[in-house]
Amino acid sequence: MTPLRESAAYRLLFASTAMAHLGRQMTIVAIPYQVYEITGSTVLVGALGLAQVIPLLTLSIVGGGLADAFDRRRIAILSQSVLVLSAVMLTANSLVPSPSVVALFALTALGAAITAIDAPTRAALTPMLVARSQLAQSLALEHILRNLAKAVVPAVAGVLIAAFGLPITYLLEAVFVAAGIPFLVRMPSMPPHGGGSRFSYESIKDGFRFLASRRLLKSIFLIDWNATVFGTPTALFPAFGTDILGGNAATVGLLYAAPGMGALVAATLSGWVSQVRRQGSAVIAAILVWGGSLLLFGFSSHPVLAVAMLALAGSADLVSAVYRNTILQLSVPDELRGRLSSLNLAVVAAGPRMGDLEAGLVAALTSVRVSITTGGAASIAGAVLIASRYPELRRYRAGSLDVND
Repeated sequence: MTPLRESAAYRLLFASTAMAHLGRQMTIVAIPYQVYEITGSTVLVGALGLAQVIPLLTLSIVGGGLADAFDRRRIAILSQSVLVLSAVMLTANSLVPSPSVVALFALTALGAAITAIDAPTRAALTPMLVARSQLAQSLALEHILRNLAKAVVPAVAGVLIAAFGLPITYLLEAVFVAAGIPFLVRMPSMPPHGGGSRFSYESIKDGFRFLASRRLLKSIFLIDWNATVFGTPTALFPAFGTDILGGNAATVGLLYAAPGMGALVAATLSGWVSQVRRQGSAVIAAILVWGGSLLLFGFSSHPVLAVAMLALAGSADLVSAVYRNTILQLSVPDELRGRLSSLNLAVVAAGPRMGDLEAGLVAALTSVRVSITTGGAASIAGAVLIASRYPELRRYRAGSLDVND
């Protein structure tokens, strides 16, 4: 808790992010459930990932350039304000007699576009607000926050949908996200160190050049990309929860919440993270556990086993994410953090959306179980291959590529 105790500005950023996560997790369940309820198609639910991956891949790069050129606090305020408007529009769409699936896809894409700008901005803000020795702790705190929202809100959202319907769920997103804006307003101005770089096509290319010159960074991007593209079965949760487990919206919400539950436990017990020196090997091990857990989830027929395996996968993802982000932030100078954070976002956020599409298509061609189990196996195989091709990742020790060393 040291970063929260010692930095007032970080406390404000943390509170704003908390409100945003609470709100956004409402739609993680609501939109896929509504699309499946209207269409009954796992392919269309998976296609929601495609609606997100395009703006995430394109605008995240722009977002990183903006974060390295302008006041990061102002960018965050504007982004969160647009998310409130998006939630209001989702509420309105859910109230009409025949809700528009096209509107759901369009608003999903809008939310992804805003995330593509907001996420690298917030990632670049954190190292400006805490001491370098506290960066791993602050990242663990943010994962506690994110996974607390993932653990609680989807389950609550599922119950709200089953009991009161979709409009109240979307409206609560608007309320929570709006509540985070005043915290950002109270923060001081946060331009990049040295006044920032001029936003241009060349400045964006500089981020790619830096990444291309660092094999270690490429390896953590690739291993996460492989794990999420092949091992993200969330598009199948509505079908798995209702058709295979025989549940309802509350069951589906519990499946969405389970990875967050596991990650929350891992994050809460994360005091040991700064003691691990072989952080690259820890990333590899975590990805292997992730793939194995999803493989077992695909074979499960009881809700308890299904939730347990998803929780284990979530805890492994937490460990991987903490170390991957620590390696990234300590290997990149501040003037490039926005752009490298945006490239990281393109992998971290776009990968699961592409995974949703892949899972939906494979399920349509084979079955839900086959899609999930083959995805888990592919995650394991890919991690082994990447680890063998990039010995830098296996050998990496904490701080060995600290940008200030």
